[in-house]
Amino acid sequence: MESFKRIAISVSRRRTQLVGICAFLLLWCPNITNAQTQNGRAAGEINYNKVVVPIGSFKLSPYAGLGLTGKFKKGLSLEEELGTGFCLDSSCRFVVTNYHVAIEMGAPRIKRQKVKQIYLATGPEDKDASFNMQPDGSTKAYAVCHDLALYEFKQALRGYHGTKFSIDDLEPGEEVDLYGYPKRKINPFRTLVHATAKFKAPTTNGLLAFEYDSSVRETGGASGGIVVQKKTGRIVGVLRGINGQFAVAVPTRTLLDFVSKVQPFVAAKTFPAFKNINPMSVDVYSKFEPQPDFNEKFEPTHAGILQHRPKEPEDVTLLRNKAQHLADNMRNFIAVQSYAWGSGDREPQAHAEYEVRVVDGSQSFRAYPDGKKEIRQVEFPKISDFAVGADEWAELPKMLGQEYRLRIQRAKDSEFNGTKIKIFQYRSVAEDNLCPFEPIDDYIFFTLGKTVAVGCFGEAWVDEDGNIIRISENLDLSDKRKEYRGWTQFRTVLTYGLAKIGDEQDRLVPLTIFTEGEYGKRLFWCRGTFSNYRLFATRSRLVATKQDAPSNGESNIK
Repeated sequence: MESFKRIAISVSRRRTQLVGICAFLLLWCPNITNAQTQNGRAAGEINYNKVVVPIGSFKLSPYAGLGLTGKFKKGLSLEEELGTGFCLDSSCRFVVTNYHVAIEMGAPRIKRQKVKQIYLATGPEDKDASFNMQPDGSTKAYAVCHDLALYEFKQALRGYHGTKFSIDDLEPGEEVDLYGYPKRKINPFRTLVHATAKFKAPTTNGLLAFEYDSSVRETGGASGGIVVQKKTGRIVGVLRGINGQFAVAVPTRTLLDFVSKVQPFVAAKTFPAFKNINPMSVDVYSKFEPQPDFNEKFEPTHAGILQHRPKEPEDVTLLRNKAQHLADNMRNFIAVQSYAWGSGDREPQAHAEYEVRVVDGSQSFRAYPDGKKEIRQVEFPKISDFAVGADEWAELPKMLGQEYRLRIQRAKDSEFNGTKIKIFQYRSVAEDNLCPFEPIDDYIFFTLGKTVAVGCFGEAWVDEDGNIIRISENLDLSDKRKEYRGWTQFRTVLTYGLAKIGDEQDRLVPLTIFTEGEYGKRLFWCRGTFSNYRLFATRSRLVATKQDAPSNGESNIK
């Protein structure tokens, strides 16, 4: 079968273009006051009016029943669904709320911004799911310990921003501040309100319980609000409801685990306690200079002539076997690949999503979710300059496993989150013709560019279970040839992890791909994530929803 050629693609367009595509808190009452005037931290250090956002959806529904006069009447009634959310990231392109809020509202506009995508942390298929009462009297099956959802927008909410998080344990009796947008009984207009509470204890179902004065009662709408540790001003929980005199919240640690799966790039930048491998991480060591293949014990007086290849160390041979197994394991599957393009520290300028289909190692794409036409490579975003990778996620393991022109050595082991990591370095020169690079100049009516063979080097990280969890590739453009068309650096970082696909055992699959290139003293990047893994007919548990949140729970993160 034909194998899709791996090309590290970068494009420079010599023109300017417009950027293209590329409520379940039923009662809450502890000494509530407006957050704008209560609590010095909210009014001074952190303005929570720019962190926490109200969420609501309204619709007209047919009504039939007895009126005030006792006569039967028909008409329309206004139904409202209310909840609260808060900014996850610094620019507020992602908003967190509860699952039970998102499943009722679908994809509402928030601050006039249209929701691009919804990610759900739980659903009926969650192993911890149980039936829970909704505000409208119906029941939904989901796990209260994972009662989280994430809204993604194409553009950030203007004027809003995120704040800091903490995953540290709270002490019994420790004071916290609660913020949300409940609908109050007397005043129909929603304003951000603040309440004080004290941490009681963790619950048996994985939530945090807080004790408060419940003498004053409010109507719903504050689900999805935040719990802030008073002494640090950091978010420690996502408010989800009450149980008697206790407010309950989903711990921030659970939020971190959820975001790490559905938006690893955002999690790495937002949470200081991010425990997974940073998908944009740099190599631990600088490139190594391998010894020549010539070995004096074969021909001590004829240096430079063709010799037998020296036997590789046992640990290098084991790495090659693992890499080949990883490559073979990814020859047939379907997944959704999401892309975001941008430069520097800015927000993405373009987004795209494709269903990638790999059959016998050959990949094809079609737009997700409704694309009909299959294409051989991802379409270029309509922005001025950008970098994009190809199928390095498959070809780099294959290269490590099969290409003996590639020099590999084991470096000194490192430690990551208390776990020992084996690090292997590799190196190839341009004459090996293993690492292609294709810079392209786009002049609107025609393009100029060709594939250039360059040297490359990088690292492969192996965990204690023998799984390859990260591979990097750095193209050696240090000689600044004209064929590079002004690009001076280009690197790719891949991360891998275990995913359960259908009824199969967990298998190692690509999780993220990150490419970054330097052009004209500016860094351009492309971030890619993989989800919705299937073996042609089987759904994976790594799933993110598109637009409307389904009620059958197909799109869950375990």
